[in-house]
Amino acid sequence: MRIALYEPDIPQNTGTILRLAACLGLPAHIIEPAGFPVSDRAFRRAGMDYLDQVTILRHASFEAFAAWQAQAGIRLVLFTTRAGTSYLEHAFRDDDVLLFGRESSGVPDAVHQVAQARLRIPMRPGLRSLNVAMAAAIAVGEAMRQTGGFPAAEPA
Repeated sequence: MRIALYEPDIPQNTGTILRLAACLGLPAHIIEPAGFPVSDRAFRRAGMDYLDQVTILRHASFEAFAAWQAQAGIRLVLFTTRAGTSYLEHAFRDDDVLLFGRESSGVPDAVHQVAQARLRIPMRPGLRSLNVAMAAAIAVGEAMRQTGGFPAAEPA
């Protein structure tokens, strides 16, 4: 399982998602350009003390990410408010890459078209969207539950 962020806008959300990835042992992909400096120094300045515990892969563009994904032969699962299928109706695989869009605008149509699955998190009518970090936590939790991917608990 992998998390990917499409051109993230908000460093605090990215830091929260990187912490999620660190705690669950997942690699995180950042598709640039981001709306803030994407560097170890910038993350450390933002208080990202889990940085040494997460594998971060940076891609200079969506095209570069798509080339990596195609070469790796893994499925791209896009989370979007524009999807018709609930994430609860989807069968996740342990090698899926879960893609989350830019906070301000999601992802462009071209990205929608290349995703092998487009999923939504059901919400009450009339509300725009969840915070991207919250959406990532919800989605990753279900995907890891389905695939048995949670790290083993250490004895208390």
